[in-house]
Amino acid sequence: MRKLYVYDHCPFCIKARMIFGLKNIPVELVVLQNDDEATPIGMIGQKMLPILEENGHYMGESLDIIAHIDREGTPLLTVPARPEISDWISRSSSLLYRQFLPRAAAAPFPEFSTTSGRAYFIRKKEASTGPFCEIFNEGTEALLPLNAVLEDLASLLPEPSALQGPLSYDDIHLFAHLHSFSIIKGLTYPAAVENYRQALSKRSGIPLLDSVAV
Repeated sequence: MRKLYVYDHCPFCIKARMIFGLKNIPVELVVLQNDDEATPIGMIGQKMLPILEENGHYMGESLDIIAHIDREGTPLLTVPARPEISDWISRSSSLLYRQFLPRAAAAPFPEFSTTSGRAYFIRKKEASTGPFCEIFNEGTEALLPLNAVLEDLASLLPEPSALQGPLSYDDIHLFAHLHSFSIIKGLTYPAAVENYRQALSKRSGIPLLDSVAV
């Protein structure tokens, strides 16, 4: 059985998990503690997840893992990428991760099941964002730009029927991005965005984070 080493909060890990779910290929998920540096460094020479273990070999980089697995059987990710999707992801990323990171730190993710694992994450991320408590104190007005970009996304999404067949790398990137959005309580998802995130969640077998949203 292949093993995929992941963190539950990590969007790159979500991307790698997606290809297994979308193609119905079994894989054993192994969640590492966030402060475990030795294990990933021993596998691929750096602290970075996801890592795929297969036949005694290790592979890092989510896109390399996805391409490797998609080559099994009939490829799934065959629809051409659309630059407007990558542009939207780029435009919304800084807004998203400012609100995502403090909420991830507060969530019951297994990689934070030890005090040291959670403290490691907070220390590393606050170095770039500032204190998480200050972000929480910004209140609901801080979510207005996120709601605005979700409105912008609605017009870019395909019809629901298109999500039943071949997909593109856009779908991998976009669902992982929306998975991160889902930990933020109080957002408003336009109908097209809600349909999209629910459809990809069901098809990939990866639950959204609505139930632990803060």
